[in-house]
Amino acid sequence: MPSKADLAADARGLTRRALKASLATLSVAKGYPYASLITVATEASGAPIFLISGLAQHTKNLSLDPRASILFDGTGASGDPLQGARATVIGRAEKTEGEGVRRRFLARHPEAAFYADFPDFAFWRLQVEGAHYIGGFGRIVDFAPADLLTGTDGVGDLLAAEAGIIEHMNADHADAIRLYATRLAGAPEGFWRMSGIDPEGCDLLCDGDACRIVFKAPIATPGEARQELVRLANEAREPG
Repeated sequence: MPSKADLAADARGLTRRALKASLATLSVAKGYPYASLITVATEASGAPIFLISGLAQHTKNLSLDPRASILFDGTGASGDPLQGARATVIGRAEKTEGEGVRRRFLARHPEAAFYADFPDFAFWRLQVEGAHYIGGFGRIVDFAPADLLTGTDGVGDLLAAEAGIIEHMNADHADAIRLYATRLAGAPEGFWRMSGIDPEGCDLLCDGDACRIVFKAPIATPGEARQELVRLANEAREPG
């Protein structure tokens, strides 16, 4: 059996890679659970963020009762989905207007830029209060927020530089990003690009697919980010 720390890392990777998830809210009409499909991203901390319309039933529900859960499904095309990984993250949803939230979400879902500024749409964050993770038979564990989230204290310079780092990597180091995805994450060939970077790792996208590169050790500054990205590029270029 993997350790709880290993399972927590698996759960964090699952939520970070997800592009869509199921949002469960409490129905305004009768109080029953109401499940719906949303597109998702994460803050630098790993907290789920999403963009929803005030006209939608789940938004009306959250406006009256912020309690919610989000199911992240990592079972993919498994022959037996119940042997695959999934995580249910619980907490309270709240509207957020942070520029970082907008940037990180639209980096993962650029098509959403078309409607992100419509007056009825708003960005929301789930304030994580816990999670239930199933990684296959016998791998079932509950996590506290600290197990699922990445600490962001003391990393203000890194977060402020995130947009510039991503722009530079996508413009000048596309080949390195491709190698991160194909050599380090085992992803198929394609036009991979970076969509986010945080103290624990970076997120890559290609044609609706996503992968996550975890750093050897947490980083806190733009300089440390550069060193780690160079190290990863060198590792990816080593003969297999």
